Parts: sequence; structure tokens; C-alpha cells
Amino acid sequence: MTITPCMKILLHACCAPCGAHIIEQLKKDYEVAVYYCNPNIHPAEEYERRKAEIKNYCDKNKIKFIEEKYNPEEWFELTKGLEQEPERGARCPVCFSFRLGKTAEYAKANGFDFFTTTLTISPHKSTEQIFTAGREAEKKTGVKFLARDWKLDNGFKCSCDKSKEEGFYRQKYCGCVYSIRK
Repeated sequence: MTITPCMKILLHACCAPCGAHIIEQLKKDYEVAVYYCNPNIHPAEEYERRKAEIKNYCDKNKIKFIEEKYNPEEWFELTKGLEQEPERGARCPVCFSFRLGKTAEYAKANGFDFFTTTLTISPHKSTEQIFTAGREAEKKTGVKFLARDWKLDNGFKCSCDKSKEEGFYRQKYCGCVYSIRK
């Protein structure tokens, strides 16, 4: 498949530290927009802090920023019974499927050619779980999922370097209230 710069991609982003390096990579081949859909992030102050960082970065770089309504109650209902699951356990695929499903739906409704996510840049996340969720969303919507493991080729290191260069706030947990326990 030939990729042209006019192709549009919707990047699901959880935060600026994970997003900035990926945005730079994607801008080489796509018209990029960032989609902030993270009802898993708690508390609300943490959600707002992460949102402000990625929105400021997008504004500075003239990248369209889209925020999905923050609805943690919906996320709590979705993950009910999975509270004791560890990181990479049964709760994570449910969370990934929900957020990437929302991303793909938005991409379809707004004429994007592709969607992808920043989630694979983390060495703490299961790339396989994320890819499965992305491919499920692709099947449901027909929008192509760009399955890229962003931590490869020093991606995570580049992300950390970019965060330091930009002075980003770097969180100490994935965002999910249950991951704070760790």
C-alpha cells in the first residue's frame, strides 16, 4: 500500500510523553490529528494535567486535538470485577478495546484513512493486547489500524529524550486508578 502525505491518521494519545515522538514520526507520512480518549485516567486532576500537556504540544505544533468526553463512570462500569487484575491482566484488553473502539468510530465518522495509538510505546503494556484491540476496532469500522510497536528502534528512549527536551510532566503510572497500587 502506498502512503501519501495527504492520508489522514487519527492518533489515540494517552499523554504528551508518549505522543510527541510518535507525532513526529507520523507527520512524515500522514496528516495527523490527536484523539484524547482516556476515561481510565484517575483522578480527574491527573486526567486534566495529561490533557493539558498533550493539547499544548499539539497547539504548538499545529496538530488538531480532539477530546472525547471524560466519562470515568462508564470506564468503571466496563471494568467492574477486574479491579484486582495486575497490569497486563484481563482488565487491560477491555480498556484498550474500549478506547481504540472509540478512536476507530471517530476516525470513521470523520473521514480518517487510518488510526493508531501511542500505547505501544510503553514497555509496561502488552503490544499483543493492543494490536488485538486495534484489529477488532478495524473489523468493526472498516478504518485501517496502523499496528506499529513504537518502542522498537529506540522509540521509548526517543520518547523519554523528547519529554526531557520539552519539559513534559511524566506520570508514574498508566493512569488507571488500579495501577496506582503498584
